Amino acid sequence: MSLPVIPSPEIATALPLGECTINVHDVGQGEPILLIHGSGPGVTAWANWRGVIPVLSERARVVAPDMLGFGYSSCPKTMALNVDTWVRQLTDLLDTLDLPQVSVVGNSFGGAIALALAHRHPERVKRLVLMGAVGVSFPISEGLEKVWGYQPSLEAMRELIGVFAFDQKIVTPELVKMRYEASMRADVQERFAALFPPPRQRGVEMLALPESALRGINHQTLIIHGRDDRVIPLEVSERLVRLIPHADLHVFGECGHWVQIEKAAAFTRLISEFLLENQA
Repeated sequence: MSLPVIPSPEIATALPLGECTINVHDVGQGEPILLIHGSGPGVTAWANWRGVIPVLSERARVVAPDMLGFGYSSCPKTMALNVDTWVRQLTDLLDTLDLPQVSVVGNSFGGAIALALAHRHPERVKRLVLMGAVGVSFPISEGLEKVWGYQPSLEAMRELIGVFAFDQKIVTPELVKMRYEASMRADVQERFAALFPPPRQRGVEMLALPESALRGINHQTLIIHGRDDRVIPLEVSERLVRLIPHADLHVFGECGHWVQIEKAAAFTRLISEFLLENQA
């Protein structure tokens, strides 16, 4: 007797967009909020935002796609994956869902794409939250080099999660096994290795906006960073808050790159207040 197949919570709605199919979580009602995940190996929207989606969706409509090249979204292997492609993915997604404007929360790589969306299509963005975001040029950190240069093994994943987290109690065998297995699914590693090839400084430059563009972003912006982030240095967010005219910076002490996991309750309260309550 075969056991029933339990569907993965990472798999949501398969939405056709041109030549691509987007795996997207679309839950809740009310003010629309777009969540853009980071670029860790094996990442999906659900893996990144699993602690945030259930809480936000009690009060808002939450849209969280797997970005092209990641997770369960798919596109032709010949398609170039770059900022142009990712921004177009988001505008096409918003058009398909009939969402003329959304607030955007971007994590790390997703923060850079959120900034690019706000710069290129300012009318589509209401408010911005950037968490441990790329967005300016900086010398690639040892931590980010390890993230983008990941080669699958349990030991490499254990080391990587240790880089992401300040609190090393998070680095449990169960989490390491889950993320390792996610990084080994189907063609995940092949796609991941192609996204940010060496020299990986080029990946930082691809995701960076010119300072003049950042000064032109007029959206109310909340920047969030872990003080002890070893992947994206705190100095990146300190530069962003000086460049973006209507920006505030909130720094969590004793916190690494995974603010949404290490400071889950405080993070969700903070962005809920900014996006859903402080509407003046």
